[in-house]
Amino acid sequence: MSIRIIGTGSYIPERVLTNQDLEKMVDTTDEWITSRTGIRERHLAGEGVFTSDLSVQAARRALDMAGITPEDLDLISVATVSPDMTFPSTACVLQRKIGAVNAACYDLVAACTGLIYSLEVAYSLLKASPGKYRYALVLGADKLSSIVDWTDRSTCILFGDGASAVVLKNDPADSSPDFIIASKIGANGNYGDLLKIPAGGSALPASHATVDAHSHFVKMAGKEVFKLAVNGMVDSCKDVMQSSGVRPDEIAWVIPHQANKRIISAAAQRLDLPVERVYVNIERLGNTSAASIGICLDELNRAGKLKSGDYILTTAFGGGLTWGAMLMRWT
Repeated sequence: MSIRIIGTGSYIPERVLTNQDLEKMVDTTDEWITSRTGIRERHLAGEGVFTSDLSVQAARRALDMAGITPEDLDLISVATVSPDMTFPSTACVLQRKIGAVNAACYDLVAACTGLIYSLEVAYSLLKASPGKYRYALVLGADKLSSIVDWTDRSTCILFGDGASAVVLKNDPADSSPDFIIASKIGANGNYGDLLKIPAGGSALPASHATVDAHSHFVKMAGKEVFKLAVNGMVDSCKDVMQSSGVRPDEIAWVIPHQANKRIISAAAQRLDLPVERVYVNIERLGNTSAASIGICLDELNRAGKLKSGDYILTTAFGGGLTWGAMLMRWT
C-alpha cells in the first residue's frame, strides 16, 4: 500500500493590489513594506467571490491533473480561517459546487499551518482505513481580504487571497514509499492572543460594539509572532530531518509558509539551507495563509521543477499558535 500525491492545483484571483495602491489607503510606503516583509503586491478576490469559489478553481485543476472525477473523491478537507460562513463547512459547500457526492467533508482551523495539519490528518485517515478512503482532496484556502482591517497598516499590507489543492491516492497495489517521510505538528494555546480574530464566536458574539471596535478583523502582535515563528519553524524542521535521517544538503526544495521574507531568511539560515533551494513567491502574492504552501508546491510542479525522488521540506507557523513541518518524497 502506498499513499502519494497524484495532483496539485492552485488559484489566484486576478485583481492586484500593489504597495503603491496601499500608500493611498493607509500611512505606509512601498519601501517600508518591501524592506520589512518582502511583499510588493498581493491578489484580492472580488465582491461576491467566496473562499469556496477560490477552492473550486484550485480543486478542479488538481483533479484534472490527477485524472479523476469529483465523484471519485472519498474525503474533502479544507484548511481555512475565512470560511464562507460558520456552518455548513466550506468543505461541504465545495462538495456541492463540484459535485463530489461521495465525499465526507470537514474544515480544519490551524491558520497558516493549515495545509500541513490537513495533509497530516487526511494522510492518517487514508493510512488507517485503506478500504474506506482511496482518494482525498486536501485544500488550503483563504479570502483574507474579507477579514483584514483595511485601516490597520500593520496587518492590511501583509495578506492576499488564494487557494491550493492536493489530491492524495491510497493505492493498495503500490509498494512504493508513502509521500510523507516524516512530519511534526504542534501548538501552544498560551500564545493564542498574539494572532487572532477576537469576535464572531461564542466568547464574543457579533454586536454593534464588536463591529464598531473592528473586532471581527485579524489582530496581530507582529514582533512577538516573528520570534516565535522562526523558532517554531526551525525546531519542527530539525525534528523531521533528525527523525528521517535526511540531511539539509539532500533536500531539493524547501517550501516555507510565505508570511514574511525576513522570517523565511532567518529560518533558512539557522537550518543551513541554501537560499537557492528555498522557494519564495511572497513578493507577488503576499501571505495567503493556509493556501501558501500548496500554491508554491503547485507552481514548482507545473514548472517541471520537481523530480521523482526529490525530498521536499515544508514548514509553517500560524495562529493558535500552531506550527509544523513535513518532509515529503516526490513521486
